[in-house]
Amino acid sequence: MWKTIVRRTLIMIPQLLVLSLLIFTMAKFMPGDPFTGKITPETDPNRIEELRELAGLNDPWYEQYAHWMLRAVQGDFGKSYTYKIGVSTLIGERAVNTFWLSLVSAILLYIIAIPLGIIAGRYQDTLADKVIVLYSFIVYAIPTFVLSLIFLFLFGYKLHWFPTVGSVDIQYDPGTFGYIWSKVYHMLLPAITYAILATTGVIQYLRSEIIDSKSQDYVRTARSKGIPISKVYSRHILRNSLLPIAAFFGFTITGLLGGSIFIETIFGYPGMGQLFISSIASRDYSVITALVMLFGFLTLLGSLLSDIIMSIVDPRIRIE
Repeated sequence: MWKTIVRRTLIMIPQLLVLSLLIFTMAKFMPGDPFTGKITPETDPNRIEELRELAGLNDPWYEQYAHWMLRAVQGDFGKSYTYKIGVSTLIGERAVNTFWLSLVSAILLYIIAIPLGIIAGRYQDTLADKVIVLYSFIVYAIPTFVLSLIFLFLFGYKLHWFPTVGSVDIQYDPGTFGYIWSKVYHMLLPAITYAILATTGVIQYLRSEIIDSKSQDYVRTARSKGIPISKVYSRHILRNSLLPIAAFFGFTITGLLGGSIFIETIFGYPGMGQLFISSIASRDYSVITALVMLFGFLTLLGSLLSDIIMSIVDPRIRIE
């Protein structure tokens, strides 16, 4: 397995190179540049041209790409034109918030989805199953921004149960209990929304796996031996049905890390998703390219993690 992990890791290198070229080229096709928004009737055009020249924006695209790649392999993605700090520092600050939001969302996702999937699969065609299937269809059909706005308006502005913006109250000092609780409190509403939106796939997949497993030979054999139905479900059906869910864990974590754009923007949560949207609006090329590269790397990493997790939870499977 270790040889496979090393080989898959090496394969990521050319994939990331191709991705970086596509990202850099597409960013250059965007109208305007980071200095376009600074032009006013009082702005000296010559000064804007000097800034573009100093930033290297007038160089041929391939020279800009080469310079960017040379710095990127050293961990230097340049400086943000908007925030005036290093891109790596900026993303690092936002990545902490996105990581905790994604972790809490993943925990809530499995807390909600696994019991519902088990109930729907075990009690197929009952009222409980029909209600859960209807819930899945409704949530699947609701766009992310619609449910986010509904929850924000209802629980944030109307009921005042949760804060509506930010990641922590500024009145608390870092490291104190109040600071930690404030971080968790600000994270709960976007995490709950994110988890609910992500439950549909897990519920339907687990339900289908349990229904299919009930007709397998090993289940009929266990039933014929007089094993109680509760033990048949816990020891045989559920254990085998959860294997694919475990395999998806890698994709789930990396997907949550990279897919928080709408959630963070709507809830005003300062993470990588919100930073990505604001960087597009301000034409902050250095931040845009670094973030898309990071999201692409997370996708490739999620695929590898899923294969590794599957081989661990099921010894019969070995990635080759």
